[in-house]
Amino acid sequence: QVQLVESGGGLVQPGGSLRLSCAASGIGDSINAMGWHRQAPGKGREWVATITSIGSTSYADSVKGRFTISRDNAKNTLYLQMNSLKPEDTAVYYCGVMSPARDYWGRGTQVTVSS
Repeated sequence: QVQLVESGGGLVQPGGSLRLSCAASGIGDSINAMGWHRQAPGKGREWVATITSIGSTSYADSVKGRFTISRDNAKNTLYLQMNSLKPEDTAVYYCGVMSPARDYWGRGTQVTVSS
């Protein structure tokens, strides 16, 4: 059974930092890429960042320069380091794994940026 479990969300003040983690298990396919999406209340899901199988990264303009995506292949864990957080970063953050067969998504972790 495929499981993606996000953790590290919470409440943080503007300008603060959080590190999200995503532990992946049960995926029998090779992984093409892993990434993060987010969904704010009343909004559609927004792509945030991706790291490919060869380690290249890409970011949405809204988070570029503030967020860093990384992975630990040995632990099968994805990370999102979020710095200089803004209220508009408030959302549920979802971890995703893209395999040749299909994409998988976690249930999300809430990030709230508020003073």
